[in-house]
Amino acid sequence: MRAKATLVICLLLSIACNKQLQIKDALSATLPQDASVFVKINNLDNLKSELKNSSILTALQSSATHNSIVDKIAILSNAQPKGKGFMGFYELGRNNFEFLYATKKDSLFFSLASIKNKTIEKLQYEGHEILHYTLDGEEGYLLEKSSYVIVSSSKLLIENLARASATPKVDPILEKLYTTSEDNKAANFFINLKKSNSLTSSLIKNSYTAELKNFADWLSLDLNSSQEELSLSGILTANDSIKNYVNLFKGTSPVTSIAKNIAPQHTDIFISYTFNDYQKLIQNQRKFLDKKSFVSSLSNIEEIAIIRVKENTSILLNSSIGEGLSQTVDSLRIETTNYQGVEIIKLSKPDFITTNFQPIIKNFEANYCSIFDNSFLFAENEETLQTLIANVKNGNVLANNPNFTQTMEQLATEASITYFATPNGIKSLANTYLLPDKAKEISEASIEQYFASQINTDQGFYHFNIIASNTKKVKVAASVAPVFTLELDSDLHLKPQFVKNHRNNTYEIVTQDIDNNLYLISPNGKLLWKKQLEGKVQGEIQQVDLYKNGKLQMAFCTNNQFLILDRNGEEVGDFNKKFEGGNLNPLAVFDYDNNRNYRFVVTQGQSVYMYNNQNKIVDGFTFTKADKTIIQAPKHFRISGKDYLLFPLADGTLKILHRAGQDRLNIKEKIDFSKNEVYLYKNKFTTTNTKGVLHLIDTKGKLSASNLNLGADHGIDATSKTLAYMDENVLSIKGKKVELDLGVYSKPKIFYINNKIYVTVTDLQSQQVYLFDSQAKPIPNFPVYGSSQIDLIDMDKDNVLEFVSKDQENSIIVYKLN
Repeated sequence: MRAKATLVICLLLSIACNKQLQIKDALSATLPQDASVFVKINNLDNLKSELKNSSILTALQSSATHNSIVDKIAILSNAQPKGKGFMGFYELGRNNFEFLYATKKDSLFFSLASIKNKTIEKLQYEGHEILHYTLDGEEGYLLEKSSYVIVSSSKLLIENLARASATPKVDPILEKLYTTSEDNKAANFFINLKKSNSLTSSLIKNSYTAELKNFADWLSLDLNSSQEELSLSGILTANDSIKNYVNLFKGTSPVTSIAKNIAPQHTDIFISYTFNDYQKLIQNQRKFLDKKSFVSSLSNIEEIAIIRVKENTSILLNSSIGEGLSQTVDSLRIETTNYQGVEIIKLSKPDFITTNFQPIIKNFEANYCSIFDNSFLFAENEETLQTLIANVKNGNVLANNPNFTQTMEQLATEASITYFATPNGIKSLANTYLLPDKAKEISEASIEQYFASQINTDQGFYHFNIIASNTKKVKVAASVAPVFTLELDSDLHLKPQFVKNHRNNTYEIVTQDIDNNLYLISPNGKLLWKKQLEGKVQGEIQQVDLYKNGKLQMAFCTNNQFLILDRNGEEVGDFNKKFEGGNLNPLAVFDYDNNRNYRFVVTQGQSVYMYNNQNKIVDGFTFTKADKTIIQAPKHFRISGKDYLLFPLADGTLKILHRAGQDRLNIKEKIDFSKNEVYLYKNKFTTTNTKGVLHLIDTKGKLSASNLNLGADHGIDATSKTLAYMDENVLSIKGKKVELDLGVYSKPKIFYINNKIYVTVTDLQSQQVYLFDSQAKPIPNFPVYGSSQIDLIDMDKDNVLEFVSKDQENSIIVYKLN
């Protein structure tokens, strides 16, 4: 997308502006006019200070590009001009640039007293004396001509200048830009975009150099740098007689952007184009593309926006009157689905956007569309639209992001082109547009800045502004923002849960659909693999370190199998045991001494199978058959150095055993077990019966009961010190109750993360996820959309929690708690 040439301009300037730039500027008629870049230096001391103290520019000072520039101009580190200077960069050989620097004769002198290793050689060339300096190993050449002194890194350039009999003919546009540039700025930049190929070819991939060349003719920028901000403001010129990208907006005026109110808060790249006269834009577009046919029903469009979140791109079209665009979308409609009350329309012509909006939009397939009032949002896949819809519904939009608002506050409220990028966005675009070695420099730089730029049309030229703001990632106000949604092949069977990636300590997501496909999904929402299983996973998947080497595996039971898979989805050893008749309970994993000598306990009916790390039956365990059917996965607890193994049976017996399988406690009372598990709460084995009575058993086998009068469908969860239960629409946490809307609620689930307790329930009827603290106080910005019990963790090591839930019947959704 051609507008990202603004990024390239921004990157070029950032790389060029380093703390050794004290060499630039002179008078425009002094130097040859075929340079790619000219720099007028108004105050060298101010320039040195601004560049030296800019935390933004120092981010690039370890790059090879920066170092090559510093090495090239090192000869001037001892130059001390008193007045203005003028500098040009010229290509001599492929990807090799040399400079010429000119200033008044009485303005420049070299401070050489402190240099120990120095030689000065006088050379004669066609009647001119050229001084050849070698200072601490760095070479340079000096020529006095007329009333000016010129310094160069190249002998060839200085000889060519000496040989020239006449003053170079000044480019009239350069002269105009030069004379109108602000002398009160430390420096002014003049970039000849038509001659930029030689410069950009050493930075930009070949496929994109033409885009920059055809962006405009000249770019003039005034430098204004502070410690926390880099600002460049100036003018773009564009000739009418040749194709220039910015002339697409000639004859139009900007309007207020709507897209920032729809783009997600965590948007990485945001580009908005606004115009008050779409017919004029079409005329300019026809001229630029030599193309005549465009969809007439799009006449009321006022904004085109590109929104990129990580690797997903969407396009927004805003219309002053949505009727015409709506008719066009209806004519392309194949089918419609509904997501959170918003239609998602599948379209029949994926090239609809690129056909009508080149060269602004390229390489985009408009497969789906959703409509917000008069704004039409297009995406390549349905999941991208679902994530965008969820963010809009929750108010998590870019306009509410303080990093965006603070960066943009110094720019105009209306602009023909507005560009914004986060640090991740800058690195992403660098990977797309720059050569690999240059992209690597950007990727490895400690960039924390937010970049923004604007272009505004004026009579015959364009105002151009760039801001790099060191906002230090201002903390976004508390919000719950959707990160991504992902659609699976079939409806979900297993609620999604997090599993640890031992390679980088992030967390991935595992789930299973009703066709028994097991999925592993990255923190970015990418499917890592899918594996067909023979049956459905029972309960939750557990992770083990089977070989005690830090590499984790996933252990679980299906209806008739005990399986252990590695993180690539491959079976581990011979850990694939089948059990005739099926009907297995969820797998229980015991690690008695936390030394990874696991006991894998498979229960089937009355039978108990205990396996070790070698997939062998543990001979010393004697409890291999219960008197009655085992109705839940067994549990292991350790209290005061003693192990307790709990097996709930269908007749209401709670078997409590020690490691070897004999009875440790003999509980005479029967419990009509509810569907809830047995927990360890305040050193007591705790569960409920079908009548809502809470049963607690101490380590002496004494049972006490507390009638909570819970309904038949109640749910509980407990940790060592916290008990939570859900009864109809009343949630109780540590005895504190909160009444929720009437609904059908999941069991509560307790999370203990970073010394804080979180309790969650989900209304499965209205598809709302609730989250509370240990005092039963709601976490801000909940409830949010979700249709299953959640899993909660810091997924990507950014010190911010994420949670995953079932979304639609066949999809998952991940949220971030900002």
